[in-house]
Amino acid sequence: MPKYYVNKNAQINGDHEVHKFGCSWLPNIENRIYLGDFISCYSAVSKAKEYYNKVNGCYYCSNVCHTS
Repeated sequence: MPKYYVNKNAQINGDHEVHKFGCSWLPNIENRIYLGDFISCYSAVSKAKEYYNKVNGCYYCSNVCHTS
């Protein structure tokens, strides 16, 4: 199962993006929170909502969880 992380730094629109390990856009270790190993990004996004109100999947590695 893939390892997922959430970016501690929000995007301009306030979203904290969820990334899969290995993503080219994965933030540096000091700027991310490990969420766990999940079958899909949907579970990872739910877990990230325990940390932040505005969460979104990464367009590149978690596209099915990405909203515009």
